[in-house]
Amino acid sequence: MNNFEQYTPTKVIFGKAAEEKAGEAVKKAGGSNVLLVYGGGSAKKSGLLDRVGKSLEAAGIKYTEFGGAKPNPTLAHAEEGVALAKEKCVDLILAVGGGSAIDTAKAIAHGTANPDNDLWDLWTKKVPLTKSLPVGAVLTIAAAGSEMSDSAVLTNESTGAKAGINTEFNRCRFAIMNPELTFTLPLYQQAAGITDIMMHTMERYFIPDIKCDLTDEIAEGLLRTVIKNGRIVMKDQNDYDAQAEIMWCSSISHNNLTECGRGKDFSVHKFGHALSAVFDYTHGASLAAVWGAWAEYLYKDAPERFAKFARNVWNIKDDDDLGAAKKGIDATVEYFKSLGMPVSLKEIGPDVDWTDEVIRTLAMKATMQDTVKLSRIRPIGAAEAAQIYKLALR
Repeated sequence: MNNFEQYTPTKVIFGKAAEEKAGEAVKKAGGSNVLLVYGGGSAKKSGLLDRVGKSLEAAGIKYTEFGGAKPNPTLAHAEEGVALAKEKCVDLILAVGGGSAIDTAKAIAHGTANPDNDLWDLWTKKVPLTKSLPVGAVLTIAAAGSEMSDSAVLTNESTGAKAGINTEFNRCRFAIMNPELTFTLPLYQQAAGITDIMMHTMERYFIPDIKCDLTDEIAEGLLRTVIKNGRIVMKDQNDYDAQAEIMWCSSISHNNLTECGRGKDFSVHKFGHALSAVFDYTHGASLAAVWGAWAEYLYKDAPERFAKFARNVWNIKDDDDLGAAKKGIDATVEYFKSLGMPVSLKEIGPDVDWTDEVIRTLAMKATMQDTVKLSRIRPIGAAEAAQIYKLALR
């Protein structure tokens, strides 16, 4: 087991009608003037924004609404939020939505607290981030795990770059989670969320040659729980218990608990981010489209790790590590298929001409112009990344 530090400061307020405690949570976090960040019109149409607003008003808290957070959050939209937050002199950013709204809120918090610095410079660490405003979240989709994570992602539309930043300033002060808020999600978004939860866990799991029994047990149990309850909610989205399990798994999958002693390797996310940056695909779908190819490319370099995954997550009965590993990969891909997720580039982009030039562009974006090596199983540069994208064409 490697050395590690575990820090999970986010207060979780979980259960039915939890959003009615928003005002109390903001007040305890020191907020008195809030920017309320949300995405499309569903939060308004459902009455959720009204309920949150009434809770804030009851606690004597002022607020300003800021909608329009995009599925792949953009720098330009976050900068609009920064301008509004500065104009209104807000002291806390409250996201109502999923990962897109929460990541947008985090970006606005950083930009507002550092008015003399360019937001993208802060985001790409050209300028050190040393302070931010507090952020809270009212979660409406179990997927990104941003409500408890130290990470956030933005797309710079002017350059086509999609980049993440990991910092303790990204930690939400509180996360309000009512599983009932997920009942009306489009099934495709539900499936993409389940995929993202699994990927956050697997990207920490597939790191060989490090003994972390407890961390492995947590990760394997989380994956089994998501798989089981994912099947349930795809048939009945109003199953409260199943949605509750998935929502809690979403938070645990990305609050760093499943990497204790092992660390993480977000190479599949890099592949997916490149796809989303170029084609604006749904995040979870972009991950499902490349995961099988990534696994097939690398499993023979870590057969014991992949075999352990197959046996403990999918209950594969095969004493041969390579055989078990391959069956575990196939089971995972079939599960993504059962959710309605694309499992190849041709499925996610049937109208795209997947030329060598397009593949090379994606490979360069995934590896930051071939300046970083992906994967802790075997180093992957741009040339290897291109091979994986080609495998994903199948």
